[in-house]
Amino acid sequence: MVELKSPDEIARMRVTGRFVAEVLAELRERARVGVNLLELEAHVRERIRQRGAQSCYWDYSPSFGRGPFRNTVCLSVNDAVLHGLPFDYALRDGDVLTMDLAVGIDGWVADSAITTVVGTAAAEDLRLIRATEEALAAAIAVALPGNHIGDISAAISGVARDYGYPVNTEFGGHGLGRTMHEDPHVANHGRPGRGFRLRPGLTIAIEPWFARTTDRIYTDPDGWTLRSADGSRTAHSEHTIAITDGAAEILTAAD
Repeated sequence: MVELKSPDEIARMRVTGRFVAEVLAELRERARVGVNLLELEAHVRERIRQRGAQSCYWDYSPSFGRGPFRNTVCLSVNDAVLHGLPFDYALRDGDVLTMDLAVGIDGWVADSAITTVVGTAAAEDLRLIRATEEALAAAIAVALPGNHIGDISAAISGVARDYGYPVNTEFGGHGLGRTMHEDPHVANHGRPGRGFRLRPGLTIAIEPWFARTTDRIYTDPDGWTLRSADGSRTAHSEHTIAITDGAAEILTAAD
């Protein structure tokens, strides 16, 4: 069931979204050569504790993971793209790192992800990241009242097609609000004019993610981390947005 949010509820999600954006910006600055993934995890834990927030990941036990997830941020490196389980790994020059964070504050959730390159960036990695960012921007641009979820999905797959990247249809965006995952599902591939009609008060996370040369993934032996089937590098960009009477509002935008 799709739950529309009131202006007051969206305002409360906005508070959470700003916190998520702040922490992701801090992680981007901290993600340097030699920094251990567990150090980044520790920073997020402390920031959540200081803020009195709640991690949406801690003790999360969905059917697709080997639960419970006992970390507060997903950190995915190189060929890993989603649900990256932080582990004892020191970042290396040229690593592609995706950081995905979802927290709740006073009962209201926000979810966002960014991908960055540690140290020296290869042109093809920057291109892949840029494609996910452009796909996210294109999807948000069509997230207008009266349009459909399919318009968002088609915008994402259109950018992927322009860049020549395949699109996986197993994992995508989702509604959120009181919990991290609510209806509707927001696929990264679809047809315009199809699916749930967008209405003011709808809050969704849009999250285009691409692997360079495959649309297939597999689960790492850790039971959580999803990797590209052929080992190609990946990237992921995500924002939580609210549908309004006009242009969508990005609730996880950095100041």
